[in-house]
Amino acid sequence: MSQGVRSALSAVLIVFACLLAPLGALSTWAMYGLGDSARYEAAMAPLASDTDVRDAIAAGVTDGILREVHVRPRLQGPVNHFVRDAVRSFTETEAYRTAWQAANMAAHDAVMRALREDREGAVTVDLAPVTERVKRQLADDHMPLANRIPVEHSEITVLAAEDLAQLRKGFHVLEVAGFWLPVGAVVFALAGILVAVCRRRAVLATGLGTALGAALLGAAIAVGRRLTLADLPPDVSRTAAGAVYDALTETLRFVSWLLLALGLAVSLTAVLMGAYARYRRASAELAQAPAEQSTQVRA
Repeated sequence: MSQGVRSALSAVLIVFACLLAPLGALSTWAMYGLGDSARYEAAMAPLASDTDVRDAIAAGVTDGILREVHVRPRLQGPVNHFVRDAVRSFTETEAYRTAWQAANMAAHDAVMRALREDREGAVTVDLAPVTERVKRQLADDHMPLANRIPVEHSEITVLAAEDLAQLRKGFHVLEVAGFWLPVGAVVFALAGILVAVCRRRAVLATGLGTALGAALLGAAIAVGRRLTLADLPPDVSRTAAGAVYDALTETLRFVSWLLLALGLAVSLTAVLMGAYARYRRASAELAQAPAEQSTQVRA
């Protein structure tokens, strides 16, 4: 194989490796970060203490309760104030954290079943258990008429029906790609370096390409956050949604920084190795020149 063919083949393999690296990180995160219930639960658990999330949930639950509670006009203000304070206090209790975990896991299980099964219709989660817990808290606080609050099956749409078919196809692709894309990135990178005429330059190109791909992945995460928040309905708290987005993508952001650091470290190592090799050659040439001169003088 000629040097030109080897160089071209090496370049193609390295380009594929650098493209597959961020895609592999994304697919692995989707499968083992979002798809795994234990990791999903661990990512969402800290949000039970997040102020923005608690305020958003408290506002939603309070509005739902007040729609069902009918009092005299002169009592409406005090009752509304009492309910809001009681619900906010509830979000600081262990019962709320338990309800938060239960609601999140119910939503996660519903979405995973919908993606793995050929079911139709929107994916929804029932908030009745949360309302029931709040009702008990209000009754314990001796709120008038608390026992008469109806526990309605208030469902929240987690995944719209029109989005389900497209997401299901993408999920099936990720199930296959989640393992093979990272493996393919490593195989292509090693093959490109081994085939290259100058392996040091191939290592340098691989490192720089990996760093660039990681930077693009980080930019995609930031753009995805902005687009996600921009598409929210007006009645949804953007700060709370942003906190949820950040919690879900925390691992992916860490991986993108890790790939960026790894790529830059590999590139720097290749540059230093090249500089050291040039220094060794220059030292050898300087040592050889006086020896040749002394030989010529003796002759």
